[in-house]
Amino acid sequence: MNERRFLRQYRVRGTADFQRAYRRRCRTSDGWIVVFGHPNGLPHPRLGISASRRLGGAVVRNRWKRLLREAFRLSRPELPSGIDLIVIPRHSTPPPLNILRGSLVRLAKKAAEKLG
Repeated sequence: MNERRFLRQYRVRGTADFQRAYRRRCRTSDGWIVVFGHPNGLPHPRLGISASRRLGGAVVRNRWKRLLREAFRLSRPELPSGIDLIVIPRHSTPPPLNILRGSLVRLAKKAAEKLG
């Protein structure tokens, strides 16, 4: 059952972790999301979400966060291990889950390649 949940160990929570990823400037993007990558030294990937007010109200931001967490949870076996992924949504209207999931996997792999 635990593999189905979005556990605390898979979350990027500290401000320092977000800033470290932004400073590294390993960035990839598409029409839906921007992904910053940073090595984390762990045997699994972690997800951080930065949904600013520019996207819209709390309902819109929370919808994005729910969809991104679900896309990460479902795609975790396909994602590169040992990387922190900071995801920033680009539009106020989120795409369907399957599109977001494909986008997250593709951009995470691209970020991992850039990191080496």
